[in-house]
Amino acid sequence: MQQVTLIVNDVPRTLLVHPHELLIDTLRERLGLTGTKRGCDLGSCGSCTVHADEVPVLSCLTPTLRCHGKAVVTIEGIAQNGQLHPVQRHLVEQGGIQCGYCTPGMVMTVIAFLRHEPAPSERRIREALSGNLCRCTGYTKIIAAVKAAAREMST
Repeated sequence: MQQVTLIVNDVPRTLLVHPHELLIDTLRERLGLTGTKRGCDLGSCGSCTVHADEVPVLSCLTPTLRCHGKAVVTIEGIAQNGQLHPVQRHLVEQGGIQCGYCTPGMVMTVIAFLRHEPAPSERRIREALSGNLCRCTGYTKIIAAVKAAAREMST
């Protein structure tokens, strides 16, 4: 076991973890943050996406020890003061959510994307979401939600 310190959703956490323990297991099993979803365990569906120092990472492939000293943000850390993040709210308003399983990873991917590209084209949105699989909604409503969130966040 090795000691690791993470700042998870603005809360410092020091834990003993196994050398090969994955971030998804640390978040879900040790910290009870079950919003991050385990999907494929291969890094191809995007359901497990979280931020480490504002960079989206696939928590199913990321060893917890690699995040030592980093600020990790999960879907539970996105809403502020009881208010949904604009990406979350627009996904709901545009009907871009059905079962919701892919939603946490989708939200985390989109937030990081819009941080660097505040006025994206539809083509760029599709490229940014290419690593996130949704089997329920298709992507039309998700793309509309991303566009609406981008407009709101840029004003």
